[in-house]
Amino acid sequence: MKSFLPKDPGANREWILVDAAGKPLGRLAVAIANRLRGKDKPTWSPMVDTGAFVIVINAEKVALSGTKEQDKIYQKYTGYRAGRSTMTAEKVREREPKRLIVQAVTGMLPGNHLCQRMLKRLKVFVGPNHDHAAQKPVAVELI
Repeated sequence: MKSFLPKDPGANREWILVDAAGKPLGRLAVAIANRLRGKDKPTWSPMVDTGAFVIVINAEKVALSGTKEQDKIYQKYTGYRAGRSTMTAEKVREREPKRLIVQAVTGMLPGNHLCQRMLKRLKVFVGPNHDHAAQKPVAVELI
């Protein structure tokens, strides 16, 4: 028997629209990462990037359970001495709410050379409007 190796879909990738309002952050990140990798397709292969484009709207309304709003810490390091800055999830939500979703999805993707290509296909927007109406994304209920 011969092994089947799927082809890279290139410009024929599907576009998926996800509404993050009220969804738990971790569960949403797992579902988005699986769609970006293409694990929802029967032709999935870890060596070939067969995933879809994912558009996430209402990023500022994603849910955090328990006391994570005050307890969860996000760190950033500039590269200079004493250049580490920390913020709680509450401050991150106020300043840059896209970072909550992007950082969670980044942690769910594999650490190989395909990761950066997959992350370029993740489009996160604050609010219900997005710039990709021409691609005709399909609204999907992930959770």
